[in-house]
Amino acid sequence: MSRFKKLSHTIWHCKYHLVWVPKYRFRILKGRLKKEVEGCVRAFCEQNRCEILELNVQEDHIHLLAMVPPKISISALMGILKGRTAIRIFNQFRGLKNRPYWGNHFWARGYCVDTVGLDEEMIRKYVKYQEAQERAQEK
Repeated sequence: MSRFKKLSHTIWHCKYHLVWVPKYRFRILKGRLKKEVEGCVRAFCEQNRCEILELNVQEDHIHLLAMVPPKISISALMGILKGRTAIRIFNQFRGLKNRPYWGNHFWARGYCVDTVGLDEEMIRKYVKYQEAQERAQEK
């Protein structure tokens, strides 16, 4: 089986490591909110035919390793993920919108994106185990 995926006129293998944070990098992504964000990211990726290879929602940021079809730009995907999850979060957790520091924005501006080449296994391990490493360093 080939590592490449197929569209009607394209054979592709596009993997990206994406990282983004809540506004002010508040440590808010825990409990029910964490589960909601994770569910939203999975649902919106599936709707856009993106395959999630690894997903790690930490208290103050999100790591996503995904295969993204070439017909979807990364900026469009991030607009969908950040915009639609923010709408869902503010609808599900109405108390957040009342706090003066959120306004109408849940996520900080911008994001980090990196293409994944031959070192995919190293990046997978980093995304999967980074939270445990951070906790060990904090102690």
